[in-house]
Amino acid sequence: MGRFVYADNAATTRISDSVFQAMVPFLTEKYGNASSLYGLGRDSRRAIEAAREKTAKALGAEPREIYFTSCGSESDNWAIKSTALAMAQKGKKHIITTVFEHHAVLHTCQALERQGFEVTYLPVEPNGVVDIEKVKEAVRPDTALVTIMYANNEIGTIQPIPEIGALCQEKGVLFHTDAVQAVGAVPIDVKAQNIDLLSLSAHKFHGPKGIGALYIRKGLVIPNLVDGGGQERGRRAGTENNAYIVGLGTAIETACASIEEKNTRVSAMRDKLIAQLLQIPHTRLNGDPIKRLPGNVNISFEGVEGESLLLMLDSRGICGSSGSACTSGSLDPSHVLLALGLKHETAHGSLRLSLSGENTMEDVDYILEQLPPIVQRLRDMSPVWEKMMKEEQN
Repeated sequence: MGRFVYADNAATTRISDSVFQAMVPFLTEKYGNASSLYGLGRDSRRAIEAAREKTAKALGAEPREIYFTSCGSESDNWAIKSTALAMAQKGKKHIITTVFEHHAVLHTCQALERQGFEVTYLPVEPNGVVDIEKVKEAVRPDTALVTIMYANNEIGTIQPIPEIGALCQEKGVLFHTDAVQAVGAVPIDVKAQNIDLLSLSAHKFHGPKGIGALYIRKGLVIPNLVDGGGQERGRRAGTENNAYIVGLGTAIETACASIEEKNTRVSAMRDKLIAQLLQIPHTRLNGDPIKRLPGNVNISFEGVEGESLLLMLDSRGICGSSGSACTSGSLDPSHVLLALGLKHETAHGSLRLSLSGENTMEDVDYILEQLPPIVQRLRDMSPVWEKMMKEEQN
């Protein structure tokens, strides 16, 4: 294989060198249990609390509002299930979300429906942005929680989070956001944006897999999801993963320290990719052209099968995705793209390229050199494309 271009950073990112070096001591000589009283344990405790402070600072939160988890999915489950159980005690068993959330949210809401909760799944506009008026109309006296993702994992659209948070605060409804794709990519301030609960995952911003966090606003008490020991101030049992927590703290501090400079460079690469790929006939951009993550490119190529597109890109050293990495094994079209109103065959021909600060303009040029001929080759072999062309001529 010649050149290698990794353009699937929405699926996961490479652990940065600085994060890896910060983790190594806690995988080797600094292995103490943070609950132990002797020096080796106290060293681990100090490192964990330092990471907590870094995470809190990145979100505009207080350290005691940050709880470390195993991943973003656990954080989502804890936020939604436990809030639902707490509010049910007050007679509130209604939840509001959207049709194109990550499955960590959708499947959690569906699990609650089986327990007697009612869930309203809001549609999204054709550009992939939630209409704040639809959120307002959906709120009821028995609404317990609104959970809407900060930025979509497939099409990159950024939601009006501050406005939704303000609405929820006005209505006395708790607000959770899955910010797994947004942390480190856009500035976040949980206080200014009226966010009560926020989920994140380190491996989306050059930290390790297997570690996440949940922000729970001070004063908000919800049941534990994981019971057992007294870790995380008695809120989340399980011996702390010292090295991975340190990795998360280092990664989030680094990612949030350079957002403006990084976004300027990554957005330029994204915009070049979008502009030139849209010159290919019968293509469309999925998601809003402006209100989107700086590294997200999601394009549908009519008459092309997404899996074939990915395999041919892979043969040329380019890593991309046809949707969420969590559902890439499914033959069904993306629920996110269907929510935008795309036809099944159009959704099947979609490609997500997600860039990070580690990509270069040379990577973009290589993708633009390789991708258009691949699209043309697949169309030349496609009976669907042939039928489309005949219908167009008639």
